[in-house]
Amino acid sequence: MLEKLQNSKNALGLIFMLPAAVLLLLFLTYPLGLGVWLGFTDTKIGRGGAWIGLENYAFLLGDSVTQLALFNTLFYTTVASVLKFFAGLWLALLLNRNLRFKTFFRAVILLPYIVPTALSAIAFWWLYDAQFSIISWVLMKLGFIHEYIDFLGNPWNARLSVIAANVWRGVPFVAITLLAGLQTISPSYYEASAIDGASPWQQFRHVTLPLLTPIIAVVMTFSVLFTFTDFQLIYVITRGGPLNATHLMATLSFQRAISGGALGEGAAISIAMVPFLLAAIMFSYFGLQRRAWQQGGADK
Repeated sequence: MLEKLQNSKNALGLIFMLPAAVLLLLFLTYPLGLGVWLGFTDTKIGRGGAWIGLENYAFLLGDSVTQLALFNTLFYTTVASVLKFFAGLWLALLLNRNLRFKTFFRAVILLPYIVPTALSAIAFWWLYDAQFSIISWVLMKLGFIHEYIDFLGNPWNARLSVIAANVWRGVPFVAITLLAGLQTISPSYYEASAIDGASPWQQFRHVTLPLLTPIIAVVMTFSVLFTFTDFQLIYVITRGGPLNATHLMATLSFQRAISGGALGEGAAISIAMVPFLLAAIMFSYFGLQRRAWQQGGADK
């Protein structure tokens, strides 16, 4: 029996997958299931709740703060993801050239991503300080402004400020991943296109971009997921202020469930994020299905 088990690839595969499956069950499936259950109850911290069906979701639909948090989340995710993509693609193309000390520059690019998020957030909090901001001080010395900028006290300034912090932290992930994709493109494609008289822009458009599309789809899916569920940057820098202008769904869920004690309501906000995350995943999935790049085939 043992010998038969050892010779069975399927059985061995299941055995090797078992530890990972147990971890996923304990730390992913159970919390998700518990969150779904709590979303249909009026559970509070310190007491059990009763089943109330869709009352939490009905309340959230008419709640102005939740509506604002949804707008903030979509705006934050869209703008930050677009900026990270273009900045990351530009850096990847730059680092893919034969530059001097390019290994050093590639290592430096990773620094914002490997620094703990909380430390990055604290650094930006100081940069945006209403009285001691180095950004405002430099701009005043250069004569561009005449008073310190209220980065975190004005709603739109605060939104753009946290987006800038997210972009600074997320660009290295996009850049390094796209750079890895660029390294897989054979130089022969560029040599052939150059012989045919293609300009650098035409090479980028007709060679680089099509071959890089699968990598772009994957990296931007992860980027959107990470940005949509961002918590640490917002919580450390603004805690959702001013006037809930930077509250995301994740931070609002935490505030309602932990700070406010309404576990059912907070869980409902968290579960309401799932359809948006699934939409991002499915968009990438169906985009990849249009190409047979995994098998080296042509477009379907």
